[in-house]
Amino acid sequence: MTDSRHSARGIALVWCAAMLWGTTGTAQSLAPAALSPYWVGALRLVIASGFFALLAWGAPARHGPWPWRPLAFAGGCIAVYNLSFFAGVKQSGVALGTAIAIGSGPIWAGLMQTLIARRLPPALWWLGTLVSVAGGAAMALGQGGGMRLNPGGVGLCLLAGLCYASYTLVNKPLVLALGPARTNLGVFAGAALVAVPVAYALGGPLQAGASSWAVVLFLGLVSTGLSYLLFSSGLRHVSGTTGVTLALGEPVTAFVLAVWVVGERQQPLAWLGLAAVIAGLLLVVWAELRSAKR
Repeated sequence: MTDSRHSARGIALVWCAAMLWGTTGTAQSLAPAALSPYWVGALRLVIASGFFALLAWGAPARHGPWPWRPLAFAGGCIAVYNLSFFAGVKQSGVALGTAIAIGSGPIWAGLMQTLIARRLPPALWWLGTLVSVAGGAAMALGQGGGMRLNPGGVGLCLLAGLCYASYTLVNKPLVLALGPARTNLGVFAGAALVAVPVAYALGGPLQAGASSWAVVLFLGLVSTGLSYLLFSSGLRHVSGTTGVTLALGEPVTAFVLAVWVVGERQQPLAWLGLAAVIAGLLLVVWAELRSAKR
């Protein structure tokens, strides 16, 4: 398989992961109001950890020491991402909070690669990323209601974007060393150990009925477990910065579900933003395929 075909496969896997992430908001909206969003974030990490434990159990035996420090760092990033994202969205509104958290991730990733690796991402990647981020902002503004420009909420969403970008850049070498199942098991088990006591402290005792568990199981198994398995597998074949940017497929999927499933009517600005996100992602894909051919 050529490098460009490897890259195309990685792009497809990451895009599928982003589509599954896009179901999170719709699924969470079906959960009872009594279920704390902090418990939603913590329980999906616990369930995802069990999912990855089953996959790792059947994986071929691995010899040699485990890179515990990078795993712990990645797990901490996922834990802080979950908690800061849900808290930031609660303060800023779903549309604006998601746009800031997801949109800032690629910018953080590009800056970190520049500072740490002393290597700028290609100019075409920057162009596609900035177009997509601008499109995401237009989608959020076009959806109108539920947005609150709260400084604390904005800060939490920016923190979520930073943690997501950090996780992705650290996750890529871990996946190459351990494989997707073992990497995600170590990362999500560590994240769950942090998130559960924090959820109890911030959200109180767990209150979850049968309908709550149905939603949480979907979030843990599908929009977290399966999606991060696809994402980690895709990172074997694409750069970390491209992986972060392709996550902007999440608001695209959420937008489509809101229109087709929930029946929401969107303003023209939101549709223009959707077109810009897709156009920017196509530029990022082009940049990744060009780099693979060199």
